Amino acid sequence: MAENGKNCDQRRVAMNKEQYNGNFTDPSSVNEKKRRDREERQNIVLWRQPLVTLQYFSLEILVILKEWTSRLWHRQSIVVSFLLLLAVLIATYYVEGAHQQYVQRIEKQFLLYAYWIGLGILSSVGLGTGLHTFLLYLGPHIASVTLAAYECNSVNFPEPPYPDQIICPDEEDTEGTISLWSIISKVRIEACMWGIGTAIGELPPYFMARAARLSGAEPDDEDYQEFEEMLEHAETAQDFASRAKLAVQNLVQKVGFFGILACASIPNPLFDLAGITCGHFLVPFWTFFGATLIGKAIIKMHIQKIFVIITFSKHIVEQMVAFIGAVPGIGPSLQKPFQEYLEAQRQKLHHKSETGAPQGENWLSWMFEKLVVVMVCYFILSIINSMAQSYAKRIQQRLNSEEKTK
Repeated sequence: MAENGKNCDQRRVAMNKEQYNGNFTDPSSVNEKKRRDREERQNIVLWRQPLVTLQYFSLEILVILKEWTSRLWHRQSIVVSFLLLLAVLIATYYVEGAHQQYVQRIEKQFLLYAYWIGLGILSSVGLGTGLHTFLLYLGPHIASVTLAAYECNSVNFPEPPYPDQIICPDEEDTEGTISLWSIISKVRIEACMWGIGTAIGELPPYFMARAARLSGAEPDDEDYQEFEEMLEHAETAQDFASRAKLAVQNLVQKVGFFGILACASIPNPLFDLAGITCGHFLVPFWTFFGATLIGKAIIKMHIQKIFVIITFSKHIVEQMVAFIGAVPGIGPSLQKPFQEYLEAQRQKLHHKSETGAPQGENWLSWMFEKLVVVMVCYFILSIINSMAQSYAKRIQQRLNSEEKTK
């Protein structure tokens, strides 16, 4: 597979160098035009061209809606089946009866799974940039459960309000100290659903590269073009980043399933390259997605969980707070808000947040809330910029096609 893929790449590169737009053209001029078009698109951002960006963003939404409407119109049987199923579910949801207890249970589980899967997809698909939902949502959730487990000496938090709010049970466990495994089991569903979402979010690069390889077209995608350039200059790569990318590409191409599994099982910023490599060399879908799912939703997720749980275990947190207080000069002033925050959390766990806890908002929680707001806003801005640039790309492609027909 690798040999045939490499030969096909060499033939396609040679053809591109010989012929462009029906005429013999210097490939450097073609690459230069692509580079100028890319730079022109990258300047279409809200802080440089706000009106143009918003206009292109709106037009791109209309184009996408038109495309999806056309696709659904050509799949009327699927649409009708979906609407009938939706009508049955709505009737089941609103009609009173003994089945309502099961409906409510299914609804609760479905919303929980959809929430964490959605956050996982946002973390990896990004639409231009990823929203780091592990740092903003899953990590803090695991940390909160860990701190509460050690404080309550139990993970049997009352449901409700868990998982929306964590409070200690009325009776503590008397079996002994809390264990690492019990905390891992408590957050397993949330973590695995988030991992499944990240695996789903890795599919677009795979499908894009696969479609490009099967059609013979060259998508104007930066990651894909970088991948093709890397294949062309594989033997002359000198810098560390290029060698690292080549190592990932060779591992996935030569080892197959277990190479993809190895790349997906560790925090790997180059995993998009693995998806592009698998799509380009026509690796079967279930080989790619199966290895990605196992690596991200099981292996990597347990590594991250164990790291967060150990970091926020009771004795580690106490040591970190004591270490902050030992900093010369500013240590006590920095230590105080951490102690107040931890004490406020303990009070909440024992239903004592209304009495004895500080009424003012702790600056740590205030800063974290503002950080979440800033990152979500930046993520939304990146989506607007990305969609505006996609519309600009449509305009450039139309102009290029008009030039070819002249």
